[in-house]
Amino acid sequence: MIKKPTTNYIVQFFPFVILCILPWKGNCQSSGDTVADALIEMGFENVSWIEDEEERIFAFECASYTLPSIGIRKAVDKIRETGLLQNKDCKLIILNNNIPQILLNYQPSEVEDSLSVARNDWSISYEMGKSWKKLEGAPKKNSSLFKVDIVIYPELSFQNYKLSRIYDVVFNLSPSIEISLWKGMKLATQVIFPIVNDNYGERYDQIRPGFVTLSQTFRLPQRTFLTATVGTFNNFRWGIDIEAKHFLKDERFSLEARVGYTGSGYYDNWSYNYGKIWRLTGSIGGNFYWPKYNTLFSLKGERYLLKEYGIRGEMIRHFRYASIGFYGMLVEHAGNDGFNGGFLFQISIPPYKNKRKGYIPRVSSGDFALRYNAGNEEIYGKGYRARANKNDMRDNSFNPYFIKSELLNF
Repeated sequence: MIKKPTTNYIVQFFPFVILCILPWKGNCQSSGDTVADALIEMGFENVSWIEDEEERIFAFECASYTLPSIGIRKAVDKIRETGLLQNKDCKLIILNNNIPQILLNYQPSEVEDSLSVARNDWSISYEMGKSWKKLEGAPKKNSSLFKVDIVIYPELSFQNYKLSRIYDVVFNLSPSIEISLWKGMKLATQVIFPIVNDNYGERYDQIRPGFVTLSQTFRLPQRTFLTATVGTFNNFRWGIDIEAKHFLKDERFSLEARVGYTGSGYYDNWSYNYGKIWRLTGSIGGNFYWPKYNTLFSLKGERYLLKEYGIRGEMIRHFRYASIGFYGMLVEHAGNDGFNGGFLFQISIPPYKNKRKGYIPRVSSGDFALRYNAGNEEIYGKGYRARANKNDMRDNSFNPYFIKSELLNF
């Protein structure tokens, strides 16, 4: 005969049931290693983490995502599901070629369930505080060092300097082999494959090297970034280029400067021909970012390749997959009383995720970038780009205000 449990028996057994159930809530808060492994499975690289009495810190690079904003959103959602602690801050340090860019910080409040944490609850800043130093010596997983990326850049140029034709056009596909050698150092070698050459000259019919560069990026104190690049650039230049950018305490404002010392050079049947005259070029100026419309305003004083000086102003609005803007210039010796201008745009080409498989080279698409010279100035106000991936959209990839808006609007 089976006895039915009495009321007293149930009351005595109830505390034991509660003790068995309570630990399950804590188990929902995964260990740092579990979260790091989940990030690696999603394709994030250079993943590390550390935890102390005050906070849990993760660092990672969105290498598998063409647009960092998409990768950051996915990482935030994954960590929100598995990696938040109810009694500790959680900080995410976003890397680019192992250099820390921005920090996302979540401070827990009286919230019972971490899944109720919204993306808006994360603050974002260039300021690292002591968090980056705490990660020194932490084990790093899924390193990007010595892994090969093949990035295919489409290139379109056109000019209308002739009255007998509307436009001369050239279109190339230019794959670049890019390798991270150590923290902040990248080797890039590019080959240009001509697709269309409409009256640009025989030189543009040749398969030839494009950018061949070594670039080193440093993060200096007080929200300052410095990048030095040596090699062959576009616009038939080679030499050294150094650029620096400093973000003020109010991170909507920034200052930047650039200096280059280059000579002329070009490939002809894979033989490099260079001139003996070197030019000192550069620019210095400031920027203001309007978060409401994700729009950057900039004003710079510049020195160009023919030793002429000028002023350039730009307004660029940044969207998720593109950046579109206008620019105006006042350049000495140029036509139209020195005035020139035009529009610019950059478009990120899908696919937007390409997960790497071990050390097998990863193939992805680069950005399509174009500047239109509306003033039709052919000689003065000319410069160069020092890296294949250098454009306004990439420069804005880690802007805290842009990342914040993307977290909210996805």
